[in-house]
Amino acid sequence: MTAPAAGRAGGPADGPQDGAADLGLVHLLQRGEPDAPVLLLLHGTGGDERDLLPLGRLLDPRATLLSPRGAVLEDGMPRFFRRLAEGVFDEDDVVRRSGDLAAFVAGAVEAYGLHGTPVVAVGFSNGANTAAATMLLHPDVLAAGVLLAAMPVLDARLPDPLPDLGGAPVLIGTGRVDPLAPPPVAQRLADTLTAAGARVRVEVHPGGHGLDRRQVTVATAWLREALAEPPPA
Repeated sequence: MTAPAAGRAGGPADGPQDGAADLGLVHLLQRGEPDAPVLLLLHGTGGDERDLLPLGRLLDPRATLLSPRGAVLEDGMPRFFRRLAEGVFDEDDVVRRSGDLAAFVAGAVEAYGLHGTPVVAVGFSNGANTAAATMLLHPDVLAAGVLLAAMPVLDARLPDPLPDLGGAPVLIGTGRVDPLAPPPVAQRLADTLTAAGARVRVEVHPGGHGLDRRQVTVATAWLREALAEPPPA
């Protein structure tokens, strides 16, 4: 399921777009202010690289937006990794595609001159699951995560021991009536990330498996505070 459009704001998002570098994933880059974070936008099943651009601009009008398209197709719908059935994931593919995403981010930092800028994952559903897996498997790639409608996708391939995420801030948004990733499922992911040293906040909203304005408002305030607060010593 893709995230419904969160609205549109003016600013750099309305300007030129580029994504010409060959980094292994089709993508768009919208440059922001040099002292603002990079938001890595990861769409849900059936989305593409344009899906979360309005959300990214709402979360931080000054940010650089880096938005790849998932390379896996399920009945013609882009995803970031394979699943075997609803809620049943190909964990070997999760590991492989998380590595591909980590390499994509590293390549984008080099290609687009984004050194020294925190990269924050903003994912919905499949994209959020990918972001969480990438944080656990490649802990040096992402500085923070906004994970909306997320669930755990690693079990047998969960790292042991868990990595040290060093206090990386993570927001998990979950719908009270979400049939796929309800609060108890989201909490399992939160517990894993917390055990790995992340600073996790779980925000429950009254809706289902979707994205609404209330989540955007909460995530906007949370992101601003999380990036301003230094990690614990």
